[in-house]
Amino acid sequence: MSQSTRLRDIIAILEARNQPVPLEVFLNELEISRAAFKRDIAVLRDQMQAPIVWKRGDGKSQRGYFLEDKGWSSGKLGLPNAWFTSAEIYALLMIDELANHIGPGLLTEHLTPLITRITIALSAADDSPKDIRSKVKILASANKRINTPFFETIAQATIKQYKLIITYFTRSKSESSERLVSPQRLIHYKENWYLIAWCHKAEGLRMFALDAIENANSITNPAISASLELIDSLIGRDFGIYSGGERQWAKLKFNAVQARWVQAEIWHPEQKNKINEDGSLIIEIPFSNSKELMLDILRFGSDVMVLEPPSLRQAIKERLVKAASQYD
Repeated sequence: MSQSTRLRDIIAILEARNQPVPLEVFLNELEISRAAFKRDIAVLRDQMQAPIVWKRGDGKSQRGYFLEDKGWSSGKLGLPNAWFTSAEIYALLMIDELANHIGPGLLTEHLTPLITRITIALSAADDSPKDIRSKVKILASANKRINTPFFETIAQATIKQYKLIITYFTRSKSESSERLVSPQRLIHYKENWYLIAWCHKAEGLRMFALDAIENANSITNPAISASLELIDSLIGRDFGIYSGGERQWAKLKFNAVQARWVQAEIWHPEQKNKINEDGSLIIEIPFSNSKELMLDILRFGSDVMVLEPPSLRQAIKERLVKAASQYD
């Protein structure tokens, strides 16, 4: 019997009786040891805040455990068993595992206790949460950046719409500066966190990598809200996370060997694919900033060729010539 099933049964026993339930009743009905029962009671009280009390007993009643609120499991939790299936419980645990993977602080702190309570309360899954989690492993890629100690401060300010004073290190200039910003949106992209915020110094929307924020303090002054259209124009419209400049279309040709893999990839929702008779693949992708697109093209080496536009083709050619010259 899994722990989640035992916890459900303990609550069912307590809800069914109007008198305190002796310890021996639980041990006999559940067929568990005293130590296991004590651990289960601790989980119910500490993690689920179940109103279970121990009564010493008197001449009118026997001693044992008593549930002070008989409707606690449905009234307080508000989670009837019919709401969730085993598959949904597994999905919740997957989300929990993903939250631990992508987000320090805010996500993990608030999501994990909720999922633990749901899983234990419903017992829709016969396996314990620990067993389910052991079947899922999310690996970080090699380019994952270190977690920022200011994630929760920034996340809370973004959600509550408070202004932030940040110290930001601009890598291209190798200098730090203090900025007053109004946070708009947090983005998790390729295992890194970014903040879209209205910079009051630049008087416009800017993107800040969280790992380059050296200090962050929120102030209770309400943040300025930018329109969703303006935010969306900054991110997600074209290829990659960077924006700026006029929209262009890149036409890339992959050889037949690499095409088998690339045709299963989605580089952009608006991309256009065409398979040639020789098995090669042509992809057309919209972009407005070539910085990230060039990095993705270069990782394919000689398996890809830029057909258009001429400026991108020339930039890739120069990078490849420069790289090859280092091996002369």
